[in-house]
Amino acid sequence: MLDLRFIRENPDIVRKDIEKRNEKEKLEWLEDLLKSDVEYRKLLQENQRLRQRKNELTDEINKLKKQGEDIKEKILEAKELPEKIKQSDEKTEELKSKIEYYLMRLPNILHESVPVGKDANGNIAVKHWGEKPKFSFELKPHGELLHELGLVNFEKAAEVSGHGFYYLMGDIARLELALVNFAVDSLVEKGYTFVEPPLMLRRKPYEGVTDLKDFETMMYKVEDEDLLLIATSEHPIAAMFMNETFDEKQLPTKFVGFSPCFRKELGSHSIDTRGLFRVHHFNKVEQFIFCKPEDSWQLHEELLKNGEELFQKLKLPYRIVNICTGDIGTVAAKKYDIEAWFPRENLYREVISCSNCTSYQSVRLNIKYRKGEEKEFVHTLNSTAIATSRAIRTIVENYQQKDGTIKVPAVLQKMVGKKVIGKRE
Repeated sequence: MLDLRFIRENPDIVRKDIEKRNEKEKLEWLEDLLKSDVEYRKLLQENQRLRQRKNELTDEINKLKKQGEDIKEKILEAKELPEKIKQSDEKTEELKSKIEYYLMRLPNILHESVPVGKDANGNIAVKHWGEKPKFSFELKPHGELLHELGLVNFEKAAEVSGHGFYYLMGDIARLELALVNFAVDSLVEKGYTFVEPPLMLRRKPYEGVTDLKDFETMMYKVEDEDLLLIATSEHPIAAMFMNETFDEKQLPTKFVGFSPCFRKELGSHSIDTRGLFRVHHFNKVEQFIFCKPEDSWQLHEELLKNGEELFQKLKLPYRIVNICTGDIGTVAAKKYDIEAWFPRENLYREVISCSNCTSYQSVRLNIKYRKGEEKEFVHTLNSTAIATSRAIRTIVENYQQKDGTIKVPAVLQKMVGKKVIGKRE
């Protein structure tokens, strides 16, 4: 969230940013927040005055008693003070809750390079890479082909777990492990620390990581427990340093995380209903960085480059998209998507999301670093490295062959142990 002091000192910056997002309701929130903040601070002063007066009255009554003077008025005033303090406390807490509600929901300040747009149609492609493959035959849907090869079982997974789940078997399961190891190894070589995070988070740290309004409807909750299954390893990695302070020399701290991810995603088209694009469970390798504010924009480009290198080594065509104001969400100050080419649909679809969240998460989680004698909030950045289900689909579509087999990208062949998947012996 935005630091309240920043909002208080820079209301016009926040106001213009919300206008840029075209979120009129949040403009009303901002004005109410500013008004409530003024009232809250006045009440704090009044509360302090009342408590101080209570202490003064005790001394005055004791002094008057010793002097044998009348204390009736002082006693009456003293009796009224607890109720006044109680009412002041209640109003203060009410305003504090209102302020916190707004702070948790007002969006991050956007970087100046974020394009203005109403929705995803306003996103701007800034780079294309790779040659789109050409096929002399009709491509099969990836789910259908993998089913024919005996490498997936959607039906049995639906029977035992529900729709949106799947069994991966044989060579395609080995391909998934190869993708994970490929991404992790690549990033460890670049100095990222490998981490497997908890797969569940309590609500409080989760609220510190993201706007649950955006996520909660698609999250799985543990019944009668204060636990949510994670939607991405970004979230527990960010929360790992909640309420902690880095030494300046520790930054940047870079992680590559691996975890299953759980989301109530549904395919919007028939092509997805029996496949691996929008599913309830998938595995993902994630990049995450804690850094000083002055380094975050350079590191944002580093995360993007890392993702590019992975897809270049896999020889999968893609484009980079600068996400616009109407599609960026609450947390990120700037976000790139890498969209891979899906030849059967003849379009690009997102496989990597790369965000600079500046201090938005660290303010919510209270993560700082020492800068001399002072403390400042760190910046946090995250990016997908490989989301295995989407990467598998991308490979199956781009490496599909006329005889119904699937070539294995050269960089993965040693780990998979084969050059071709589905070849009949």
